[in-house]
Amino acid sequence: MEEDHRQSLRRARLRLVKELQVEPLWDLLLHQEIFTPDMIEEIQKAGTRRDQARQLVIDLQTRGKRAFPAFIWCLQETGQNDLAALLSTGGDQPQLHPADLKPVEIRPRSEPRDPRITTSGNLPFPVQELNERRQKPSRDITATRGSVEENTRRNAETVYVLRTDPCGYCLIINNVNFSSTSGLSSRAGSDVDCEKLEKRFRSLRFEVLTRRDLKAQEIVTELQSLATRDHSSLDCCLVVLLSHGCQASHIQFPGGIYGTDGRSIAVEKIVSYFNGTHCPSLRGKPKLFFIQACGGEKKDRGFEVDSDPSAVESDASPIQVPAGGSDQTDAVASLPTPSDILVSYSTFPGFVSWRNKCTGSWYVETLDHVLEQYAHSEDLLNMLLRVANAVSAKGEYKQMPGCFNFLRKRFFFTAK
Repeated sequence: MEEDHRQSLRRARLRLVKELQVEPLWDLLLHQEIFTPDMIEEIQKAGTRRDQARQLVIDLQTRGKRAFPAFIWCLQETGQNDLAALLSTGGDQPQLHPADLKPVEIRPRSEPRDPRITTSGNLPFPVQELNERRQKPSRDITATRGSVEENTRRNAETVYVLRTDPCGYCLIINNVNFSSTSGLSSRAGSDVDCEKLEKRFRSLRFEVLTRRDLKAQEIVTELQSLATRDHSSLDCCLVVLLSHGCQASHIQFPGGIYGTDGRSIAVEKIVSYFNGTHCPSLRGKPKLFFIQACGGEKKDRGFEVDSDPSAVESDASPIQVPAGGSDQTDAVASLPTPSDILVSYSTFPGFVSWRNKCTGSWYVETLDHVLEQYAHSEDLLNMLLRVANAVSAKGEYKQMPGCFNFLRKRFFFTAK
């Protein structure tokens, strides 16, 4: 949305909250594709009519360029002409009233056109758009709206709908070389993992962003940069973390990731950057995290270790105990309830995650293979079960992938 349109909404916020009738707007907002059904559902959960109006104004500012004129059209269609006029004036848009739509004289082709007459093709936007829509009978709009709604709602009830191309950003953070003071070894084979996932997620219609060898604060900066982007024209977001890992104190998502400087970041903190508060343009959309790192330093003792383990390494590191317990209470108080989030771990919390120097990690190698075979036909959770089953059967070192799932619907990738 253009900045002047955002300013117009902000200036009119008090009156919109006081007067806006939200109930008749939902179908039109859905039909105009200003919001998805999931987003409308989230707004409706805000509470009273005033609360819903306030949330609608906030969320509307995260939508695309056509959202503002389309919203004005929705206001007029529902008889809220005073509010439509208020926004038109405040956004330096022409008044959207029938009086502004001047009649056009139609002449035969053989007759020269009077250059003083303005045709609809020269009308300023959004007057031209409004003029064109007012030419159509309202029954046609109602009929179209019904069929679109029915199909959209039927699919959206159980499945996240991915319409855009690209469908979202995919950020891959690949930490290979660590500082000598960190006490962490280089992660040979991680570049193999990174290359596989870059290729795979591009084929699944993601715009891939790769960052290599980042310190802890640099990781935070990249994550916050991604979270503050405008995702309103995209359908989902994906983050891949390839690094050494550790256990960390948590409420919902266990584990931590190391930067190349040896400082760790809790997975819970990483996920929180993409919640509805910090990233409103991803509200109601799936946010996926894939983590190839250890959840601790335990090895599965039920099996004998290989006699020659030199080709296999662990991403494990000692358990990190927070300095003092006072910070834990603050973390609990500020942590929002997760929604539309899935975090896939390469290993069960507390255990190591194995990586081959030549072929990459067991988890990424298997994930890439499963996506190649089944992404066109199976949903994500079913594919992650395949990954867990295959990885758990590898070698004499044992590893059990798992996930924390807060998705509300089934997720299907869409291939090119």
